[in-house]
Amino acid sequence: MVGLGASAGGLEAFEQFFSSMPPDCGIAFVLVPHLDPTHASMMSDLLKRYTTMKVIEVKDKMRVEPDRIYVIPPNKDLSIREGILHLSAPQEPHGLRMPIDYFFRSLAEDCGERAICIILSGNGTDGTMGLRAIHGAGGMSMVQEVSTAKYDGMPRSAISTGLSDYVLPVQKMPTQLDSYIRHTFLKKAVKIPSGTEKTPETIQKILAIIKNKTGHDFSFYKKSTINRRIERRMNLHDIEDPSTYARYLQEHPDEVKMLFKELLIVVTSFFRDPEAFEVLKKKILPKYLEGKPESYTVRIWVPGCATGEEVYSLAIILRECMEEMKREFKVQIFGTDIDEDAINTARAGVYPSNISIDVDAERLRRFFVKQENSYRIKKDIRETAIFSIQNVVKDPPFTKMDIISCRNLLIYLENELQNKLLPVFQYSLKQDGILFLGTSETIGGFVNLFAVIDKKWKIFKCKESTPSTCMIPLQEPSRMFAPVLHRGEERIARTEDVNIDELAHRALLEKFAPPCAIINDQGNILYIHGRTGKYLEPAHGKPNLNILEMAREGIQLELRSAIHTVVTRKKDVIYEGLQVKINGSYQTINLSVKQVNGLKDKPGLLMVVFEDVVQTKKGAKKKGILAQKYDKHALKLEQELKYTKESLRATVEELQASNEELKSTNEELQSSNEELQSTNEELETSKEELQSVNEELITVNSELQSKIDQLSRTENDMRNLLDSVKMGIIFLDNNLHVKRFTMAATRVFNLISSDVGRPISHIVSNLEYDNLIADAQEVLDKLVLKEIEVRTKDKKWFLVRIVPYRTMENVIEGVVITFTDINQVKQAEEELNKLNIAIQTARKFAEGIVETIREPLIVLDADLRVMSANKSFFNTFKVRKDETEGRLIFELGNHQWDIPDLRRLLGEILVKNNYFENFKVCHEFPAIGRRKMLLNARKIAHEGVGTQMILLAIEDITNHRQAENSS
Repeated sequence: MVGLGASAGGLEAFEQFFSSMPPDCGIAFVLVPHLDPTHASMMSDLLKRYTTMKVIEVKDKMRVEPDRIYVIPPNKDLSIREGILHLSAPQEPHGLRMPIDYFFRSLAEDCGERAICIILSGNGTDGTMGLRAIHGAGGMSMVQEVSTAKYDGMPRSAISTGLSDYVLPVQKMPTQLDSYIRHTFLKKAVKIPSGTEKTPETIQKILAIIKNKTGHDFSFYKKSTINRRIERRMNLHDIEDPSTYARYLQEHPDEVKMLFKELLIVVTSFFRDPEAFEVLKKKILPKYLEGKPESYTVRIWVPGCATGEEVYSLAIILRECMEEMKREFKVQIFGTDIDEDAINTARAGVYPSNISIDVDAERLRRFFVKQENSYRIKKDIRETAIFSIQNVVKDPPFTKMDIISCRNLLIYLENELQNKLLPVFQYSLKQDGILFLGTSETIGGFVNLFAVIDKKWKIFKCKESTPSTCMIPLQEPSRMFAPVLHRGEERIARTEDVNIDELAHRALLEKFAPPCAIINDQGNILYIHGRTGKYLEPAHGKPNLNILEMAREGIQLELRSAIHTVVTRKKDVIYEGLQVKINGSYQTINLSVKQVNGLKDKPGLLMVVFEDVVQTKKGAKKKGILAQKYDKHALKLEQELKYTKESLRATVEELQASNEELKSTNEELQSSNEELQSTNEELETSKEELQSVNEELITVNSELQSKIDQLSRTENDMRNLLDSVKMGIIFLDNNLHVKRFTMAATRVFNLISSDVGRPISHIVSNLEYDNLIADAQEVLDKLVLKEIEVRTKDKKWFLVRIVPYRTMENVIEGVVITFTDINQVKQAEEELNKLNIAIQTARKFAEGIVETIREPLIVLDADLRVMSANKSFFNTFKVRKDETEGRLIFELGNHQWDIPDLRRLLGEILVKNNYFENFKVCHEFPAIGRRKMLLNARKIAHEGVGTQMILLAIEDITNHRQAENSS
């Protein structure tokens, strides 16, 4: 079964496709274009001109049959179950509907590997999610080449997934489709041995090629899955031998990547199995989070996260759950996968607009930002997710997890590997942590590790670890470190050999190096060496690692000034003898700020060094003497310092006031920005709706344009037909105004082109017929046919025929008057009348002659029945007219004329002879006695008609014989 999806420009693509598609292909085609929900579709009628296959508009519960084309009706969603098409009312508002995705998904579920989807011209992204579903089910997909599409949005979106099997111009699709079906289904399809304990050598070679190219080993994947996916790639390339395909992989590195993608089976969506997520949100998460403190961090791991939909789904329901509980927790969700492209997609957090099928409008509004043909995850949800490339089979796992969601990954792995992964998950989870599996997965025999929470949706609780249930690492212990993360998210922990020089260097630093901190030019701390607690302390409020905020009393101003001097003047600064307040006492320190060079990727770093000053007794005594000497000078300095501090305090207060005003302004701007963002989202929604309506209008316009072309051709055909028959025809509307006429009608009425729209009564007629208008009105009123023969003033005859004008909807919209030239018929009738009169005259003349002859005469037809006889015949043989005419001659007078010789002679006349003469007959007649007769007969043919008659003359010679004998 083949599903075809298109939007704007789709009608032209459909026409090109079916013009090249053979009608007896054995395929059922289901067409899902974007149609105007308020307009009746002409798609079925238009496509009938390009194929001999039966084109049908779908009706609910219609069973699919091969060699037929099914077209979705307007304002309906279409799905298929067990080979039967089902129609339903759209759930989404107009402009957000994805009918192609809706049907393709049901096609994937119903047909599996026998499902085929084709995406043609159109705007937007409809069809992309459906293509993913069909690829995941093992079906085949085709996409129109972007350069040949009238509108390239849908083809471009489908191609960007990297899952399309063929990208072709429309004209080449039927040939490739036929080849694929013949090779995959009609021929003996490629089958790789499965079910054996040892994987065939060729398959091992193919897996080795994948491992060498990608670094990933699929040996522990289920053999049936591997074989089926390899078979599919072989069928796509018309390769029948696995060893040939192995060579093809070695010669085509891109095919290795495609096979790698094929084996990953990326089938995911937002909130897959919505009921399961609802159970997690309503029943399980509230109970799990109920006793957790406010500062608690919820940690979740999603191995095999693909493109990240499940990660964000968990983040959304966790956010909704916290809002319902009116509590706030920090959330960290780790999404891992071996597919780098999928991880990059997840990190971007941008998804096609057809996710509206899986995400309701409220969640789209709250957690996504609408963009052109896509949605972007909002920042607060995106910041909860960390994505990394990780192979769950061989890389170290995450630990101390609250939830592990591993759905539809284990079903693709052999039992041996499943039995190793489940203890890993138990090791990674905290006690009472949640394991969320797919509906087709199970914990197997590990009931000692997990307890069932929800049996239907496969949600389990981690039991307390015991020595007997400790996890057995998948790799050697040296590899059990945190997984590698991306850039800022990535942390690499590995064992390294430490030499003696490095060990000595570390010991000297710890013993003699003063405490210090490495900061950037903004004062943010990047690294701390030694104990800096005497000089720095955490600031009040949210955690902050800015050194200026953490500096203790006594060094804040000097530290700020020193950092500013080093950054602006590129000169090291040292402050000596600073008094730092520590727990109510003061410590004298030297503060140094220096530049740190040598890091190309991080220029502009600074080192802040804190060095305590140790005072000796001698120094203290000297200080006492000097103190007396400088008391007066110190008092002056203290007064100046006090004034400076007061001035600085006033300046700081002014700055704080200005800062508060700026904050207030910033809040107003943020509020305005949120309003503008909301307005922008509404405009984006309106734009999307308008775009959808525009696509539907383009489809309707294409249908109407095609219909107009068809009507134009029909009108041309009709005009040529009317001109060729040379019949005068006038079309009148209900008011008997001229709508149209043929040139032949100008012989009867003096019509010109400008007379269209004028009453027929205003047009001068050449007919000697004054009741035409009245007859036309009578036909219009009574809806009856009227025919009249009329003559023109130049003595020409016409048959006037007046009939009602009926539309296709059986509505009367006027009358049609036809004028058929019958002048020649009339002349023929006149000549025929003259001929009939002459014939009648000749006949009467002949009958008069026959009646005056004394001998009996009789006229026979070809069947030898009496047509007529003269009076002499009736008188001579004593018979009546009613007993004679119409009867066989041999039946007259009780068969008295049944004479064998006469029967023979009459038969010969009809067959070969035209006459006989002087045939003597002696016969006994009951009424007149024995008579001797002399018979003469002649065949008479009616010219032009072919009717044969026989004239039989009878001469009674009985008396002649008697006279001869007496004489």
